[in-house]
Parts: sequence; structure tokens; C-alpha cells
Amino acid sequence: MARIAFIGLGNMGGGMAANLVKAGHEVAAFDLSPDALERAKSNGCEIADDAASAVKGADAIVTMLPAGKHVAAVYAESVIPNASKDAILIDCSTIDVATAREVEKQAADAGLAMVDAPVSGGIAAADGGTLTFMVGGTDDGFEKAKVILDPMGKAVIHAGDAGAGQAAKICNNMLLGATMAATAETFALAEKLGLDLQTFYDISSQASGQSWSMTSYCPVPGVGPETPADRDYDGGFASALMLKDLLLAMQAAKNADSYTPMGAEAADLYQRFVDRGGAGKDFSAIIKMIDDSWKAPDENGSA
Repeated sequence: MARIAFIGLGNMGGGMAANLVKAGHEVAAFDLSPDALERAKSNGCEIADDAASAVKGADAIVTMLPAGKHVAAVYAESVIPNASKDAILIDCSTIDVATAREVEKQAADAGLAMVDAPVSGGIAAADGGTLTFMVGGTDDGFEKAKVILDPMGKAVIHAGDAGAGQAAKICNNMLLGATMAATAETFALAEKLGLDLQTFYDISSQASGQSWSMTSYCPVPGVGPETPADRDYDGGFASALMLKDLLLAMQAAKNADSYTPMGAEAADLYQRFVDRGGAGKDFSAIIKMIDDSWKAPDENGSA
């Protein structure tokens, strides 16, 4: 089994690190949050004093960080200067393609193998070890990373060269955001037209309008399988994170001179929902803004 440094133990990283421990790996973990470190310790991780000390002597370094600026800083300051030459560097954060490619180039220039490996699946999949990893990097880097990623996921897919994992992630989530928005407005319209929503679900889930957003993640409480809609839209994939991914997609589209009107509309809708206080709610809660029933939390935090 390997010694793995894991940096970034938030909602996703905490569960991922715990699954590496369950697989028999020795995990040295670091995060700026004392609470996150305490949870990691309770899950069997060894707690490092800082990122640099976690990295030293590790066979693999896994990072799960909020944004590109954090990834660039951690790799430049802590990972690349301290990583063993035979270690595999795996960034599972969702960041912009340009930063992913630049950091991987810096690693390669230092003689280190690195891949970008963003994930799909949310907190439940991170805890359950059923994430999908989209991996960008060399063939050799992918094979080394796959051994580390397998205990955390149900699928580990090589998307292409450096940055391809990030490209696949933002394209996937642009499609997801636009599809969820369309699903939400469709249910809102069906209700206003007098259709029973369970009946509409039964029809559309078996017809050409079927989508994952409808049949696996329905935004209507009590319809279809259990989803965050049945828990007042708590848990799941936060709207703020969906907005982050949509804005990354819009940035990439601009850089690639690609026309993405549906993605742009989805980004605008989620921006308005977040601005109205919906940041912490699951992204399927966009239906509450579309059907005009959303009430933003007051300054005390209650709805």
C-alpha cells in the first residue's frame, strides 16, 4: 500500500481521504480547518503540521482545493519543492483549464508526473467511494494515478492530455446546469397547466424528454427517487458550486471562441439564485426561483 499526502479535507476531500484509509493506504492529511483535521483524524488519517510536511516522503499527493489560485499556490510553495521524484501528483480540484495546464507544466519541468482529475458525483459519492474521475495527463501518469483513484470512485476515465480532465468536467457540468434549469422550468410549467407532477414524471421519464436531471435527480419533492428536493434542497451539490463550474465553462468558452448560449443562460440563472441567497441550497433548488416560491434567508439566516 502507498503513503499518500491528501491536502484539502472539505466536504469532498474528507470522504475521499477516508476511503483511501479504508483501502489500506497510509494517509498524511492537511487542511487549514481544525474541524476538518479532527474529522480526518477520526477517520484514520495521520495529521500533518503543514502541506509541505505531508508531501515529504509520499508516494502520491492528492489535492482537493477551492479554486485555481489555491492550486497554483499550494503546488508552487509546498508540493513541487517537496515531492519525491517518483511520486504521482493528482489534483482533484475543479479549476480553469489554463491553470491546470500551467501547474502540470511546472511539475513536468521539475521532473514530476502530474494529472488533473476533477470529480463528478457530489458529497454522497465522495463518502461512498463512487465518484467519477475525469483525468488529464500522460498515459503513464494516468496509469499511476488510477491505482490511487480507484478506491475513491466507480469510474476513472482518461480524458486526454494535461487539462483535459478539467475540460471534461466543466463541459459536463455546463450540460448538467442547463439541463436542470430546463427540467425545473418544465415542471413549473406543467404544474401551472394543471398536470399532476407525478403523472407528468411518469410520462416524460419514459418519453423523449427524459434526462438524468429528471429521473435521477428530480427537483420536485416526492416525485421520482429520493433527492435533495425531499430534504428542503439541503445537501447534494450546492448552487454556489454549480455557479462556479458554469463560470469556468463560460471563461473556457470565451478563450476557445465557442458559442454557448444555453450555458450562458444557465450561468445567469444560477448567478441570480446565488445573489438571492440560494448559494448553500442544492442546485436543483433553482426550481424555487423559477416558480417564484423562493424566499431568500433573512439576515439571521432563517428562511
